[in-house]
Amino acid sequence: MVPALEAIERLREGNRRFVDNISNGKTLASAGRPMALSKAQSPFAIILGCSDSRVPAEIVFDQGLGDLFVIRVAGNIVAPSQVASIEFAASRFGTRLVVVLGHSECGAVLATIEELQRPIAQQSRNLAAIVDRIRPSVEELLRTDMAKDLAVLTHHAVRSNVGVSVDHLRHGSQLLEQAIARDGLLVVGAEYSLETGIVDFFDGVPAA
Repeated sequence: MVPALEAIERLREGNRRFVDNISNGKTLASAGRPMALSKAQSPFAIILGCSDSRVPAEIVFDQGLGDLFVIRVAGNIVAPSQVASIEFAASRFGTRLVVVLGHSECGAVLATIEELQRPIAQQSRNLAAIVDRIRPSVEELLRTDMAKDLAVLTHHAVRSNVGVSVDHLRHGSQLLEQAIARDGLLVVGAEYSLETGIVDFFDGVPAA
């Protein structure tokens, strides 16, 4: 079992390799790697990330088969199925780190901003379910001066949305609450920059 802080450092080191374009080679499976993992897995981190095609967690953290338990959904929102998946991984594999990974210029966040400014009459119920989960992260910001600058608004909305998801996971599951209190589980928030490739861990990481 990898402690949460050690897991964060592994992710940071992997992201530095990704940014520097120096892979450790694990992302390309060796001939025996799938067979070795066929009976068991022990991922050292759980990643709840956005479905955006430009943010594949295994690549941006330079990790290989069996290293990460990844859940991807537009807008990195938290719904019951995501909570259940994280509960499963934390309890079954003993994984001690959960990262909610948002990213700059998130399309789901931008869609929510647009919806709140110009409601779409014929939006599907399924898309509305995503927008409605991001809405609380945006509504308060729209009442500030940030509303005058879309780039600034989007940046803060992305981070606010990550924070809402982190808070939901910390306080919306009895199993995860117990793991945080008793087993050293850590739930943190991070943002991936599409421009630089850098992941910034900004929510919930203990000071060094």
